[in-house]
Amino acid sequence: MLAYRAPAILFTNHLETIYPALLRTVHGVAYSRERITTPDDDFLDLDWLNNQSQKLVILSHGLEGNSQRAYIKGMAKIFSMHGYDVLAWNYRGCSEEMNRQPRFYHSGATDDLNLVVQHALSKGYSEINLVGFSLGGNLILKYTGEQGSALPSQVNRVVAFSVPLHLHSSSIKITSSAYGIYARRFLKSLKQKVALKASQMPGIDTQKLSRINNLFDFDDAYTAPLHGFAGARDYYEKCSSLYFLDNIKRPALLVNAQNDPFLSKQCYPQEFTHHPYLVTEYLTHGGHVGFAQFNKNGVYWSELRALQFIQSGI
Repeated sequence: MLAYRAPAILFTNHLETIYPALLRTVHGVAYSRERITTPDDDFLDLDWLNNQSQKLVILSHGLEGNSQRAYIKGMAKIFSMHGYDVLAWNYRGCSEEMNRQPRFYHSGATDDLNLVVQHALSKGYSEINLVGFSLGGNLILKYTGEQGSALPSQVNRVVAFSVPLHLHSSSIKITSSAYGIYARRFLKSLKQKVALKASQMPGIDTQKLSRINNLFDFDDAYTAPLHGFAGARDYYEKCSSLYFLDNIKRPALLVNAQNDPFLSKQCYPQEFTHHPYLVTEYLTHGGHVGFAQFNKNGVYWSELRALQFIQSGI
């Protein structure tokens, strides 16, 4: 295992979370974009780094993220530098253009992830690796567990960082007064997205938006009904990757920092110590999608750890 030590200047979990999100810049990542059509006549925008390799890494971003976020570009860059092809996909409505259907994306939308994997397989890759962050980490772990032994043989390894394995309790934590600043930022973006979608298509009621002040209520009013769930609790229970970890049948690494301001205590399960495929690492520091390192090449610890695990399984 590659040890992590947080930079002394990032001396709180908030700094470990905020600095990489707002102040990190990653240069030298020039994607080429491909748009694919979904079975329900929507689209997904895929951003590629191509080395003509037979090995591919698929990157899944977090809530209200996209392929341009520094944590995605940093991971894309290190794998591209080591000869892999990289596919950073943007969820519905996350590629700077509103998608065509009333639905958008959510923590358990593995149908779209499977479409991306199948599209990659159609290009002839002999090895596909999945790397996800936060919501994207939940997505890839749920997908791997759902598929179980039916997962395509080309899928090699899975790496997930800062994962809200238990969605309900994590929603409560991020809405708490100590961490409410994060929830408010997400809510502002999500509300704007719903309002824009409602202006472009009929049938979406925006009257509830002004009364929503936490993520649970947003998920109850919009995420759940737009995606076929009975409510927020039903959505959380059916999409929490915690309930799919037992059935993972491919080498997988889960890395959660114990000082992550987004994650509840249920996101550090101890019962998988002897899981035949899943490796869990609960670091003392790291924040949420942080794991910063200050060095001359600008590479973060999470990028080195993902590369190490995918290349060697250690």
